[in-house]
Amino acid sequence: MDVRQRAVGWSIWLAAVLGVSITVSAGIGPVSIHPLAVVKVLLNALSVPTGIELTGSSIGNALQLPAPELRWQSPFSYTVDTTYETIVMRVRLPRILLAAVVGFALAAAGTVMQGFFRNPMADPSIIGVSSGAAAGAVAFLVVPVAIPFGLGLQGAAFIGALLAAFGVYAIATEGGRTPIATLLLAGVAIQAFLGAVIAFLQLHSGDGLRQVVHWLMGHLGNAGWDDVTVTLLTVPLLFGILLAYARDLNVLLLGEEAAHGLGVEVERTKRILLAVSAVLTAAAVAVSGVIGFVGLIVPHMVRLVVGPDHRVLLPAAALAGASFLVLTDTVARAGATEIPVGIVTAALGAPFFLYLLRSREVHEL
Repeated sequence: MDVRQRAVGWSIWLAAVLGVSITVSAGIGPVSIHPLAVVKVLLNALSVPTGIELTGSSIGNALQLPAPELRWQSPFSYTVDTTYETIVMRVRLPRILLAAVVGFALAAAGTVMQGFFRNPMADPSIIGVSSGAAAGAVAFLVVPVAIPFGLGLQGAAFIGALLAAFGVYAIATEGGRTPIATLLLAGVAIQAFLGAVIAFLQLHSGDGLRQVVHWLMGHLGNAGWDDVTVTLLTVPLLFGILLAYARDLNVLLLGEEAAHGLGVEVERTKRILLAVSAVLTAAAVAVSGVIGFVGLIVPHMVRLVVGPDHRVLLPAAALAGASFLVLTDTVARAGATEIPVGIVTAALGAPFFLYLLRSREVHEL
């Protein structure tokens, strides 16, 4: 089986897993809904064009070329309790779909970061994206400022994430080259500095402290269809760019000198991979808060199953990340008291990180 067939096969299988995860999750909550009822609600929501109708029927109206109206109608008409329809379509589904898109983005960015740094313990926060988003969001909550286009909190988080990521890149670049070790150290330094900024802002947050802490824990409780639409317009496009560089990422695993010898424009490829990964992570963190460890756990586990070829690994890890965050968010909201999903991912990710750390060979320097 060639690489393309493997990629398609794993993608179809994991997309099916994601579909089941979404269906099951939509039925779990204070009001339990049978998965079959959820499927009926989702099918009823599907609408297709059934024809074009011209407004007006007289010859005079026709000569005035009235604007056509496209009629939409669902091909399905299952009988479902209207309460179930309201709960699924207005309350649960936006949150579930946002969790899927955020998990997709974080896992894809984590896969690229682990390949880029040739380290299974790397994740999107390694270049300061998450810290930058947190600093931007907290600054907006403490000292609200006008954000262009009315983007508000999400816009502030996105801007902070991009400033941190490209600031790290600018600091680490010298003479047109960006050594990976220098980039890593610059990321650590920027994260420490932004951590101090966030702590300072928290001290002066006053009555907004609860909201600040809630955002820093990572949450999807305020998800709406607008958030889903924005992320769906950006994440697939950015993922497509990363997927186009999957082969180059494979070659970079051999080392920069070997990659250059095989015809890869190393510095240009590094800039593109870093920039796109940073924007992808920023788009996710801006609507969800800081959700850690998704980009660490999922790519590593999927790599053990599908192998290191990024042409297969990247789409497989992204789809697995979507299912992972949908299921962890379901756990977060299924209890008597809802908790931020970032707490659940941290509870799973911290022991996994320690396992990776202990399983690696440690050498005396």
